[in-house]
Amino acid sequence: MTRNVIFTTQAPAAIGPYSQAIATKDLLFVSGQLPIDPTTGKMVDGDIGMMTQQILKNTSAIALEAGTNLNKTLKTTIFLTNLADFQAVNSAYASHFPEAPPARSTVQVAALPLGSNIEIEFILAR
Repeated sequence: MTRNVIFTTQAPAAIGPYSQAIATKDLLFVSGQLPIDPTTGKMVDGDIGMMTQQILKNTSAIALEAGTNLNKTLKTTIFLTNLADFQAVNSAYASHFPEAPPARSTVQVAALPLGSNIEIEFILAR
């Protein structure tokens, strides 16, 4: 199996020893994305909806670099530090997946890197 590292400056660089994404012939595995503005390298200010939008924007850039797009998302996993944010995240998320949304899991976690309230990982078709 051929395995290609995907990197774009249009999304935040990895904050550890991992790739933004790994592509195979048919699939793209995007590492968990935080709501970081790639131009500043800092977390976006705002509510959880704005954070969700930034993550989706970053992931879209990674997907485009790999020759695919968010419409081909198969599965996401959302990590939240507070499940009370679930509905606000759903509203922002739904704007990117209005029809036939991907499979999804959402879990509450004790903490996330850089003190983020949200992280989302993606699996896409290519």
